[in-house]
Amino acid sequence: MSYSRNDAKAYARENLRGIWAAAQTPFTPNLAIDEAGLRRNLKHWVDDLGVDGVFVSGKQGEFFSMSLAERKRTFEIAVDTIGGARTILSCSDQNLNTVIELAKHAQAIGSDYIVVHAPVLHFLSAQDETLLAYYRAVSEQVDIGIALWSHPDSGYLMSPELCARVATLPNVVAIKYSVPRPMYAKLTQLAGDRLIVSTASEDEWFDNIVELGWRLYLCSSPPYVYQTAIDRRMREYTDLAFRGEIARAKIVRDSLDPVREAFKRSRPAEKFHAHSKYWQKLLGQAGGTVRPPLLELTEAEKDITRRAFENCGLRLPGVRSSAA
Repeated sequence: MSYSRNDAKAYARENLRGIWAAAQTPFTPNLAIDEAGLRRNLKHWVDDLGVDGVFVSGKQGEFFSMSLAERKRTFEIAVDTIGGARTILSCSDQNLNTVIELAKHAQAIGSDYIVVHAPVLHFLSAQDETLLAYYRAVSEQVDIGIALWSHPDSGYLMSPELCARVATLPNVVAIKYSVPRPMYAKLTQLAGDRLIVSTASEDEWFDNIVELGWRLYLCSSPPYVYQTAIDRRMREYTDLAFRGEIARAKIVRDSLDPVREAFKRSRPAEKFHAHSKYWQKLLGQAGGTVRPPLLELTEAEKDITRRAFENCGLRLPGVRSSAA
């Protein structure tokens, strides 16, 4: 780590910024982690696509299908491949001891940040004090900067007021706040001076830069499924917006609409992971299989996705455009 526990907020404010992607974990046909493929993806995203950092082994990464040893291994691969300053490692789990063990491992191998999802809490309807104690228990065990994560998958949403309370913990530095926009806008107002607020919606990213002054996209797959080495429009519109060139940024942002539409239209219900991995394969990345209980695409679904991909307008290396 590059900072002390009490300096975590200041360090994150200076360094946790830009476009961060949520990695999917490529698995081989026999369901082993494709370590070489994961390394290739990480380097491609950072070196070729301009991604600033990567969220490792979250829900998109199928952490729920991996053993504790496998999760630690993906952490190690990421830090070794792109460096600790570019990694935010997901320690989310229903078992608090597992969360803390993963957090300590992330810190020990040199990552700068971890993510901890709000847990499912059975039989509770008023969760605030329980959640404050939960995040305090994690915070007190490690020095590493912690990003909260509130999402409907927990069965509830953390309120902006609760998030602001949790943000008083010295090494709680950010939140991936997967909530309606009025909620994250309110949290930005309440605690934006001590908590970096972000959400995974690329559709809202441009507006959040312009209207809320955000400087962190945390995080989902668009940075590597909407871009290629020669077509970095998400990176381009982000940098334009950061520089205040709003009109130009909006033109570039809007030009990605056909890509967004093709990706979303071709995705079958209940097959988010398999569809994204197949799209990655079409891009030349390591996609790989999904692990049970997730379902693979059928051949018909692959055909629909392939045709959508071919007509979405992404520019591919080594492919001449029709206008050339």
